[in-house]
Amino acid sequence: MTGIDATAMRTDLCGRLGRGDAGRTVTVCGWVDRRREHSEHLAFVDLRDHSGVLQCVVDGARDLRSEYVVRITGTVRPRPEGTANPALATGEVELQDCEVELLSRAQPPPFPLDERTEVDETLRLRHRYVDLRKPRMQHNLRARAAVNGAIRRAMDAQGFVEVETPMLIASTPEGARDFVVPSRKEPGSFYALPQSPQIFKQLTMVGGVDRYYQIARCLRDEDLRADRQFEFSQLDVEASFVTRDDVLGFVTRAVAEATIEVTGHDPGTFDRMTWHDAMERFGSDKPDTRFGMELAELTPIFAETQARVFQAPCVKGICLTGGAESLPRSRVDELVATCQRWGAKGLAWMRVVAAPDISGSDLDGGVAKFLSAAEAAGVIEALDARPGDMVFLVADKRPVVRHVLGLLRLELGRPPVNDGSLNYLWVVDFPLFEGLSAEGEPIPSHHPFTMPHEYDLPALMDADGPPSGEALLDIRSQAYDLVLNGWELGSGSVRIHRREVQQRIFEVLGIAAGEAQERFGFLLDAFRYGAPPHAGFAVGLDRLAALLVGEENIREVIAFPKTQSGTDPLTDAPSPIADTHLQELGLRVLPPA
Repeated sequence: MTGIDATAMRTDLCGRLGRGDAGRTVTVCGWVDRRREHSEHLAFVDLRDHSGVLQCVVDGARDLRSEYVVRITGTVRPRPEGTANPALATGEVELQDCEVELLSRAQPPPFPLDERTEVDETLRLRHRYVDLRKPRMQHNLRARAAVNGAIRRAMDAQGFVEVETPMLIASTPEGARDFVVPSRKEPGSFYALPQSPQIFKQLTMVGGVDRYYQIARCLRDEDLRADRQFEFSQLDVEASFVTRDDVLGFVTRAVAEATIEVTGHDPGTFDRMTWHDAMERFGSDKPDTRFGMELAELTPIFAETQARVFQAPCVKGICLTGGAESLPRSRVDELVATCQRWGAKGLAWMRVVAAPDISGSDLDGGVAKFLSAAEAAGVIEALDARPGDMVFLVADKRPVVRHVLGLLRLELGRPPVNDGSLNYLWVVDFPLFEGLSAEGEPIPSHHPFTMPHEYDLPALMDADGPPSGEALLDIRSQAYDLVLNGWELGSGSVRIHRREVQQRIFEVLGIAAGEAQERFGFLLDAFRYGAPPHAGFAVGLDRLAALLVGEENIREVIAFPKTQSGTDPLTDAPSPIADTHLQELGLRVLPPA
């Protein structure tokens, strides 16, 4: 190994060399991926950087170990006949007559860096700086950067202005707990970290920005899961003098261009579906439309039923093709118990069999014996069932039926995340209120600044007063979600800009004028000075990037994520702070309960 005199640290990337480079003298840098002894003095060294792996023929490589950082200069040549490696992008060439400079020694890595070895996630995150060297992580992070770049280009091309909003704000009701930051200059007072830039992006509209966007960092203190982290990034969009369809068009273009940038494929049309249809057909407001198994309405079939199990306000069913043969009874029993955990009283199931004495099909097993011939025929027709299929029915209140069958549908038929298909879907016309609290007050589906649907606004603004109780749940909003393969990518809405509408919404929500001023004063005050009609949206970029690269967990597209328990094994966060620091902030920590 010798020192090399060159003006540039490297001339090429390892993974970019091919037959067209034969005869060139090049310098490459990277980590020793693998070393294979060829003879007493000769070895093959696979050198790795972010672009790929290059085989180098090195004389005297015994001092090189895995993950050593080296610089190698040599001549590119085609590999000898019969030794090409089609699994490598550089598999047709190698570097010969190599001179090697050792740049950095390395201890053995804490885990193998080949993708075939399963490694505990906490160990991976504790040594994330090593984990990031894996080709998978390199690809994911670069794909995520490509998403951000494509989105910025698309938003700029549509006349949007990138505006940064503050990270230290007042606490605002967004639906989750705030992370708070104590103020040193005003002990006992706190800033909140933004759950989203919602109020500030609306203020940019009052300020005449007209079209705002930002790739914003947001923070929410909520339970973590595969598609959720304490801190996340979103494309935040707001525009003035626009309709819902304008916003859907802006976001569709940006997301489509990001998809093309990462996958090379145009996703085509983004379908639309109302919230009501999504719930009735798929049992979910974020339906996975990559597969069928839609919920069929069976309530009229059982209107006069004598079977007590189906004497309920709503009956729906799904059909699993080939399920009569593929599902053993033990698995069926597991599904029944699972549906009960999801809130159903039970799960009715039946096999579709070829009836020997009549043409067509019949039902067998489960609750089939309780059905009349007409009911059995109706179920088979509504579910388009065939011999060998299995049908599942749930009877209960409509929200319970939709919820349980929607989950069961995913349990039985959902394709893997990385199946290669990308089904984008806009879900529109959400209800303005998602339910009633224990006190009978409506709960907003989105946030209290969402404009009601234009066709339902007259009933809400009636001079005799708005509807009350369950009738409020029939009022639709101008809110909309973007869904990809059953993942909610983001939400948005047309905002309320008329003072009388906002006051009526606060009235319905039981928010008195004084409370509204205390909680939302800086926005309401701004609206007094001329608020344009405006609407917006936010796209979760972690989720979008994960789906585009076929990952089931957003932690795989985040450089330094938290574990599912919310800890950071790399830095040991969260951790206590010194008593002197607490005193400076005017804080005292109570002992654990």
